Amino acid sequence: MTGKTKNKKSWRAFRLVGLALIMVGCLVRAIDPYPIRTTRLVYFDILQRLSPRSYDPALPIRVVDIDEDSLGKWGQWPWPRTLLAEMVQRLGEYGAAAVAFDMLFVEPDRYSPSRLLNDPKLTKLLSAQGDAAQLDNDVLFGSAIVDLPVVMGVAARLTESDTQVVPKAGIVEIGERPAEGLFSVPHWTPLAAPLGRDAAGIGGVNVTPLDGTGVVRRVPVLWRGPNGVMPGLGLEALRVATGEPVIFAEGAPDEAGIMLGVELAGFLMPTTENGEVWVRYRRDDPRLYVSAEDILQVDDDPTLRSKIEGRIVLVGTSAAGLFDIHQTALGESVPGVSIHAQVIEQILLGENLTRSDVTAALELLAFICLGVVVTVVMSKFGAVASFLAGGISAAVVLMTSWLAFQNQSVLFDATFPLAGGIANFGLLVGYLFISTEREKRVIRQMFGHYVAPEILDEMDASGHTLQLGGETQPITVMFSDIRGFTPLSEKISAVDLVALLNELFSVIGDQILHERGTIDKFIGDAVMAFWNAPLPVEDHPRRAAQAALLMRRALVDFNASEVMRGHPPISLATGCATGQACVGNIGSRRRFNYTVIGDVVNVASRIEENCRHVEYDILVSKSVFEATENELAMLEAGLVFLKGKTDLEPVYVLVGDKSVEQSAEYKKLDIAHQGLLTAIRARQPQSEIETLCRQCAALGERIEPGLRAFYGALPGRTADFRIDVVSGEVVFSHKENGQNASG
Repeated sequence: MTGKTKNKKSWRAFRLVGLALIMVGCLVRAIDPYPIRTTRLVYFDILQRLSPRSYDPALPIRVVDIDEDSLGKWGQWPWPRTLLAEMVQRLGEYGAAAVAFDMLFVEPDRYSPSRLLNDPKLTKLLSAQGDAAQLDNDVLFGSAIVDLPVVMGVAARLTESDTQVVPKAGIVEIGERPAEGLFSVPHWTPLAAPLGRDAAGIGGVNVTPLDGTGVVRRVPVLWRGPNGVMPGLGLEALRVATGEPVIFAEGAPDEAGIMLGVELAGFLMPTTENGEVWVRYRRDDPRLYVSAEDILQVDDDPTLRSKIEGRIVLVGTSAAGLFDIHQTALGESVPGVSIHAQVIEQILLGENLTRSDVTAALELLAFICLGVVVTVVMSKFGAVASFLAGGISAAVVLMTSWLAFQNQSVLFDATFPLAGGIANFGLLVGYLFISTEREKRVIRQMFGHYVAPEILDEMDASGHTLQLGGETQPITVMFSDIRGFTPLSEKISAVDLVALLNELFSVIGDQILHERGTIDKFIGDAVMAFWNAPLPVEDHPRRAAQAALLMRRALVDFNASEVMRGHPPISLATGCATGQACVGNIGSRRRFNYTVIGDVVNVASRIEENCRHVEYDILVSKSVFEATENELAMLEAGLVFLKGKTDLEPVYVLVGDKSVEQSAEYKKLDIAHQGLLTAIRARQPQSEIETLCRQCAALGERIEPGLRAFYGALPGRTADFRIDVVSGEVVFSHKENGQNASG
């Protein structure tokens, strides 16, 4: 069996393992065990906590709270029904659109005189009072609510009672018997006579099914009771307030017992198949509540009227001793009446959370896609690439989930795709590690007969065979040197100088690496880098020039940093050149470096040395200019002498990137600069050259401040200019050590 065939079969087996893991994950999701369900619900809670619904005080909903202050004023609960009748009358006078009681009235009022007649000791006394014997607090309460839009609350219970509770709301089922899928209630708590008859509506006060505990995330809006479908308290209060006689229950057209939504007075609420709505929570807001004590005040209060008039009023309690406190998805503990109020709010706002079977299918598809990405990328490019690709895919899933929640109010679970993807990645990495280690052992056994163990270790670390030699190819080389380094080194200690250089080279090196350059070496206060090796870089001249521009910008921030506090600012001189060079491992058989050798290296170094004579920080060779002419802003700086070379070298100052090159200001500068060179070549008078230099400096300073020094130095060095008799170009001549040098 050939190595290629063996490797192909190995990767095929790896992909089969990945496929098997994906199938196992799909099976687990289909089973949907408790830990996965819990994780999903917690994730939905996190989404709501990150972006809760905001409270709108203009919504027509208020809660009359029988709070601790009210109990302290009017006595312990339960209150006499005559006091509640007075409260209802006051709410009616204030113009409430509907009043719904989130409380139960199962037993007759114990304070009612008619009930006291059951005590033989009081019968004679009450009979002597005439009409007093006929008084019944429940009748008085019923007479108070009979002409008002009042909704009474009932609760689900397991034991049967003598009184049957019949819903007031009409239910129209659309579809294939959707009510069969509602949560079933064996019995409802009865209402003391005549409250059930006199109330305009009856609604279930439960915010969870009978066996529901913990965080309230979904609230049933319809219940299947022994005498028909019963609406939840919030939905019934909205029905009574709008005056609608019926509620429409929409179900699946081809499957019985599947609820899809509820419609009332033009408001459509998507539900689960059991008739629950996901509550889009907001933070509990004190502006929602009005104390019952305030309602029972005798005097008419205009401020209180403005809070009640035209609004649905839910009556409930926040008193801790009455045990109606529930935990929401936001982690708050609120009274049950607040949850009913929030259900009505989201119905009116249309901000209903949805989660359908399609959403669950998309979550499963996301898991499959993530598993495929992890498996395929790892099989082709390895664990690191798989980790990156999986991370990007996971970020896409998370972003999709967040955007679906924020923009569409869709609950898309990202936890299962992410957890499944991480599990697949970990298991595949483990499988890959085991396979790789097995292959390494085989290779070491084979090569152990021919080479020393130390060489094997080096081969394992490098991933390829190490050898001397190189190859000739196009290379762009950069040299960058600190200008004024010697005075700086004289002012600070060697330890501080090393720390400063390390910080500076880190900043400079980051820019080189950002443009896919290779840092060859650091030489004292200089750095050498090259492009197009060891990996090919298609536009390496532009990359090198762009790195020089990034270094210039980074140096500005470095000079303003804490590292440079108390030190004079640092400036760089950078030269770039492109040409053929030999690149590879160069040195002895025992010790060698990966570097470049060739004339282009010397040219780049000499161009960098000429920066101080041209008075500009970045110079490039003609080869770089020709390769990037329409991509970078560069200005001709004439010909310079390069130390050790006979021929003159054209150089160009690098002004900026492509955005600068395309700007109107640069185009004006380019025209003015060409005019200046023409004047120099034509040997125009000194005064005219100085005028043109000032014009170019004024234009250039707005583009790149360093151009002012470049143009400012030209008039004072016109004696150093000459016209090359062969090329006719401007030559910048600089005398150093009695001979022509780079200048």
